[in-house]
Amino acid sequence: MAESTKNPVKFLKEVGGEMKRVTWPTRKELTKYTIVVIITIIFFVIFFAIVDLGLSELVRIFL
Repeated sequence: MAESTKNPVKFLKEVGGEMKRVTWPTRKELTKYTIVVIITIIFFVIFFAIVDLGLSELVRIFL
């Protein structure tokens, strides 16, 4: 078992040290990434809605 898992205080200090080394996105980057995610979600919602409607119509035709 790793030494830091035996000592919670040491573990939390190590986590704090790692968090200081993280490169956080700027506000502009974060906005850009958020917009990309929202557009991607909208695309998939529309895509699957169309596929669902198409498959529903096919089932209706065959039944």
